[in-house]
Amino acid sequence: MDEYLKMHKMKKKDFNKNNDVSKKKIISKYVTKFMLAIIFFLVSVIFTNMSDKNLLLYKEYVLTESLPFTKIKGWYEELFGEVLPKSDNTQTVMSGKLVYKEIKDYQEGEVLTVSSKALVNSLASGVVVFSGEKDGYGNTVIIQGIDGADIWYGNLENVSVTLYDYIEEGTVIGSIKDEFLYLVIKKDNEFIKYEDYQS
Repeated sequence: MDEYLKMHKMKKKDFNKNNDVSKKKIISKYVTKFMLAIIFFLVSVIFTNMSDKNLLLYKEYVLTESLPFTKIKGWYEELFGEVLPKSDNTQTVMSGKLVYKEIKDYQEGEVLTVSSKALVNSLASGVVVFSGEKDGYGNTVIIQGIDGADIWYGNLENVSVTLYDYIEEGTVIGSIKDEFLYLVIKKDNEFIKYEDYQS
């Protein structure tokens, strides 16, 4: 019995020792990220206080332009690793090209005739930067892809993503309200046709 207790205490010490090491790694990882955020903030404050020209430049490019969150996230993960742990609750139905019967120009993008109430999946991995009503497009979801393209999916219902969700390519966004999907693809301030984007 004494040997069993000694062995149990040794295992407990080893477990606690290993657990302490992993806790220290996790804490150091978050401290590093926190310190990087503080450094970025301080550099921004110093830059804007150096001159009025810098302040105007900062306002023009940082406060008015749309930040490419997904590009920043990709760069960050390349340097420092994952920001958040990956979750396995994505619903991948298909990937690749959308299946449609007909495609026509519509406002800045195109309208695709698809099967009624079809599910719509994301054409690229990215962040949901808009979800709501848009004039001429109905209920719309805009995803800023990791490739820098903003993709609008219009005329949706039963939307399964929310604002600022990070989604993988092929994740179900929602279903089409009838049989028309409004699709707008914008990259580097230029509108791109669906077929050109796929090639």
